[in-house]
Amino acid sequence: MPVIAPVPAARPARIPNQREAEDGVAAGTTVDHLTETYRAHYRSLLGLAALLLDDTASCEDVVQEAFIRVHSARKRVRDPEKTLAYLRQTVVNLSRSALRRRILGLKLLSKPMPDMASAEEGAYDQLERDSLIKAMKGLQRRQREVLVLRYFADMTEAQVAETLGISLGSVKAYGSRGIAALRLAMEAPV
Repeated sequence: MPVIAPVPAARPARIPNQREAEDGVAAGTTVDHLTETYRAHYRSLLGLAALLLDDTASCEDVVQEAFIRVHSARKRVRDPEKTLAYLRQTVVNLSRSALRRRILGLKLLSKPMPDMASAEEGAYDQLERDSLIKAMKGLQRRQREVLVLRYFADMTEAQVAETLGISLGSVKAYGSRGIAALRLAMEAPV
């Protein structure tokens, strides 16, 4: 899979020489050196991550995280020449971690939860839902509205009456007639 990555505009940065580093002007890897390393080696590090991971987004995330970590630890990198090696090792380690997280996630997803219904139970539940929907469609409009608001929207009888603009007694009557009609429809042979 090809990995396409943006390359920042190149402007040569001055890399401090050994004497400046010894004089204390540049202790460890400087930001300029890290920027130049980014410009020069971003694509190669992306290619390294692509060999270890399977999608471009993950590769880009890993390489960016590697640069962030090296930037955070730049004072500890004494030899600027080892910055690229440190970056490569960080990309490999972050890629391994990403793969471990994926594998762990797949293991957790592949195990059925103890209280999960079996496939057969799921199929029966779906058939029951389908027959309930079919039975609901067979009800009178007001009965269906009252039952949906009362039991699916979890409204009180007073809220249903207010929503539909009917009396509380009408809500009770439509509800009881609707439930009786559903009971008959659900018990009828298909």
